[in-house]
Amino acid sequence: MTADLSILSLVTHASVLVQIVMLILLIVSLFSWNVIFQKRRMLARARAEADEFEDRFWSGGDLSGLYNQVSTGQQDNAGMAVIFEAGFKEFARLRQQEGSDPMAVLEGAQRVMRVALSREIDKLEEHLPFLATVGSTSPYVGLFGTVWGIMNSFRALGNVKQATIAMVAPGIAEALVATAMGLFAAIPAVVGFNRFNTELERLINRYDAFLEEFSSILQRQAHK
Repeated sequence: MTADLSILSLVTHASVLVQIVMLILLIVSLFSWNVIFQKRRMLARARAEADEFEDRFWSGGDLSGLYNQVSTGQQDNAGMAVIFEAGFKEFARLRQQEGSDPMAVLEGAQRVMRVALSREIDKLEEHLPFLATVGSTSPYVGLFGTVWGIMNSFRALGNVKQATIAMVAPGIAEALVATAMGLFAAIPAVVGFNRFNTELERLINRYDAFLEEFSSILQRQAHK
């Protein structure tokens, strides 16, 4: 009699603990793919917003007019627009104070922009640790299910007088499914984390460069 070694049969006939491990890995994999798609859209939107704002910023228009457009815009600002809005608002507020020191005004604007930059980075980095955790732990979780399943298969051999490959093969096969599911959950998470982390670093470098360039412009205006 030939044993049914289809994936569905191996999963349904696995031990309860191995099935729990498989279910955990399946849920984690689904959450991981959801994070991957969301993060992909988020970073694509952030790059597009950075390109659009840089075009407006370097178009040669008045900074006060740009600030009015950004601060009264219908859409929620993000990225460079948030950094610019926070810095220019603080710069204008400090500059209106009597006897204000130009360097103190500039340093105050830079502090506010650094805080805004930190908050934007926190938003962009959201859920990235989850992908890193899935990528690093899923293979071990799957391996635990495999070890447990193989251990049960060999324990069952102790109750028979003559052991054959046909008797132990289904148990080992269903145990190895847990390892396969662990890799299925881990590989996309690792690839996604590495790719998004690289894209995020490039975006942060753009934000830092903009902050320094804008600070130079504010420095010139502060000493007028």
